[in-house]
Amino acid sequence: MRTDLARPDRVAIALFVCCVLLGSGNFLAVRFSNLELPPMWGAGLRFALATGVFLVFAIASGRQWPRGRMLLRTIVFGLLNFGLFFALMYWALLHVTAGVATIVLATVPLLTLLLAVVQGLESFERRALLGAVAALAGIAWIAFSPGALAVTVLPLLGLLAAALTISQSIILGKHVSGNYPAITNAIAMGGGAALLLLSSRLLGEEWLWPTTGEARWALAYLVLFGSVGLFVLTLLLVRRWAPSAVSYAFVVIPVTTLVLEQWIAGVPITGSAVVGAALVIAGVWFGALARPSLTPRPASSER
Repeated sequence: MRTDLARPDRVAIALFVCCVLLGSGNFLAVRFSNLELPPMWGAGLRFALATGVFLVFAIASGRQWPRGRMLLRTIVFGLLNFGLFFALMYWALLHVTAGVATIVLATVPLLTLLLAVVQGLESFERRALLGAVAALAGIAWIAFSPGALAVTVLPLLGLLAAALTISQSIILGKHVSGNYPAITNAIAMGGGAALLLLSSRLLGEEWLWPTTGEARWALAYLVLFGSVGLFVLTLLLVRRWAPSAVSYAFVVIPVTTLVLEQWIAGVPITGSAVVGAALVIAGVWFGALARPSLTPRPASSER
């Protein structure tokens, strides 16, 4: 399957815009979900319900399900993308605002690029390292600058670990994106949901249904739009663009999330958040987005 890495077509651009719009509300909805539901249970419930939706479409499609190595890759993709990443993110969003979380996760394009270099998928450039330093400086500014939000180090480290996890899942998603999206998501989300629910049970969380209007609307959004809609579009997008390019959405989402959080939840947009976001976005732009080209390493002869 051939993918134009440097010049996305109109379909890829449209998919990218939709992913940004849906993803912008994702973090805010998780914050509302966490107000009532324990984090691992809330995440596991979300993906268990979404898995049921995907199973209906997967079975109705009549298509063949992956086997062997492709099945294993799909399961690992799900454990990273839906299990570990969201376990870290839901926990971190108990301690930081949605805006701060999206700023930290804006480092995903750089991390994706660096992981792709390590795995021999793309070529390394010095500007990527300089961009990563600027992005990390932005995160440090959010945590330690005068007038910064009350953000402790541990949640920031959790978010960085989440960013690393989702970066690797983006690369792995390139290998499973050729499958029918409903089947891929039914398998991947099912595995992620199982991991989250097992973690919830081991942590002794109470399993309950949301009772407040905010939590119910948040769960509905996360299932229908933040899970089913967003991840179908992401798999379609990753077919048409390089993994590091697909992750550019993480750079745009902080801006819209900060505005939405201020508008819906009344969270103020602080000066430290603006400066930190500017440093992160500038670093990611210089290190990953403004590269002269997105040239992959020569493909191996393996078929």
